[in-house]
Amino acid sequence: MTRTVIEISNLGKQYRLGQIGTGSIADDFKKWWYQVRGKENPFLKVGEENDRSKAGKSDYVWALRDVNLRVNEGDVMGIIGKNGAGKSTLLKILSRTTAPTVGEYKIRGRVASLLEVGTGFHPDLSGRENIFLNGAILGMKTQEIRAKFDEIVDFSGVERYIDTPVKRYSSGMYVRLAFAVAAHLDPEILIVDEVLAVGDQEFQDKCLGKMKSVSAAGRTVLFVSHNLVSIKQLCTKAVFMKNGTLKKTGATTEIIEEYLNDGNTQLQDGTIPEDMLRQFATGDAYFRKIEVLNLSEQMVSELAFNEPFKVKLLLEVLKPLFNVMININICNTLGEPIAFAAEKKDSVYAARSFEPGYHEILVEFDLNLLPSNYKLTVGISHMKSGVTIDWVEGVSTFKVGKISYNMHADYPWDSTHGYVEPVTQWNYSKK
Repeated sequence: MTRTVIEISNLGKQYRLGQIGTGSIADDFKKWWYQVRGKENPFLKVGEENDRSKAGKSDYVWALRDVNLRVNEGDVMGIIGKNGAGKSTLLKILSRTTAPTVGEYKIRGRVASLLEVGTGFHPDLSGRENIFLNGAILGMKTQEIRAKFDEIVDFSGVERYIDTPVKRYSSGMYVRLAFAVAAHLDPEILIVDEVLAVGDQEFQDKCLGKMKSVSAAGRTVLFVSHNLVSIKQLCTKAVFMKNGTLKKTGATTEIIEEYLNDGNTQLQDGTIPEDMLRQFATGDAYFRKIEVLNLSEQMVSELAFNEPFKVKLLLEVLKPLFNVMININICNTLGEPIAFAAEKKDSVYAARSFEPGYHEILVEFDLNLLPSNYKLTVGISHMKSGVTIDWVEGVSTFKVGKISYNMHADYPWDSTHGYVEPVTQWNYSKK
C-alpha cells in the first residue's frame, strides 16, 4: 500500500503589505482579544488574492490559500506557476522556515531542503563545517556524515575551497555544495527550489541525475522550477499554482499544458488579433491568418494519427518584397521546434517575391506526427540578409490523437515516444 508522506489540509499564509512581522500593536491586540474570547481571528476574513499585477484595496494578501495536497512516498512532484504563485512559500512552510497562518500539514520522514541561495549554511563556517552542521540538523551521527563526506565534496566540485568560509564562495559554488549536502545525506524527502538555475549546465544535469537516483531509491522529491523541460524529464506528477491557490494536480504533461494554455486566447477562425505581440516585425508585411486544415481543406483543431494535413497562411504585404522566404515551425507545448518547413527547389531553399496586397500560401504536410499537442510558429525573412519581416510565435494550436487515419493502425502505446515518426525501411538477413 502506498504511504502518504506529506499531507496538507486547508493551508494558508497571509502577509501584510509593507510590514515586517505580524503588523501593528493594535492588530496584534485585536487578534489576542478575539482569541481569548474563543472567536476566529478577524484578519482571516480579510485579505485578497495574491495577484501582483493588480492594485488591491486591502493591506492583507494571501500568499497561499486553501491549499490541499497529498504526496505519496516515491513521488517526484513538480510545482509550476508564475512568479508570485506561492510555490516558494509552500516549500518554506514544508521546510519549517516559516509557519502557516491557517491550516495544517503533516510530514512523515526526514526532510532536506534547498531553497534560495543562503539558506541552511552558516556564512562564517567553512564548507567542511557546514557539511557536518547540516548532517547534525538532519539527525545524522558524525560517523554517518564522515562516510558520505568524500562523495559530497566530489559531487560539489569545490574541494579546493572546502576549508574556506562559505561567505567567500560564489553563488554557483554555494549552490553546488548546498545541493550536494541536501541530496547525499539520505533524506527521505528532498525539497528543491529554483536555485539550480544558478549553476552551469553541467551541474544542472548532475543535479537532475541525482534527483532521479534519489527517487529511484523510493524517496520523495518536491521540485520547483521554471524550466519546464526539466520538470517534464524528472517529475511523475505536477502541481499548477496560480495567485496562491492550487489550480490543478495530475500527470506532468497534462499540468504543463494547463499552465502554458492558462490565459492564452485561441485564434478565432485562424485570424491573428491586431494587438497580438509580434517579434522582429519590420512593418513591411504581416501574417493575418493561420489555419490547420485536413485534406478536405476544412479547418481542424485535432488530427488523427498518421493523417496528412495542410497549413494555410494569409499574408498581407504592405511594401514590395523581393527574395524572401517563408518558414513554418511545428513546436511542442513547451515551444521547442520539432519540425521545420520551408520551400525548396532542387534541394535548395527557394526565394519568392510579393507585390503589395493579400497572398494565400497553402503548404501540405505528410509528417507522421505522434499523438501530442502542437503549436505553429511562422516567419518571413529576407534570404540574403536574414532580416525577419514578421514572426508569429506559438499560435494555431492543434492536437494529434491516437486513433489512426488509416483503418486498424492506431497508436498502440499509452505513452508517446517522441514527436515525429520517420519513414524507414527495415531489412533483415540471417547470418
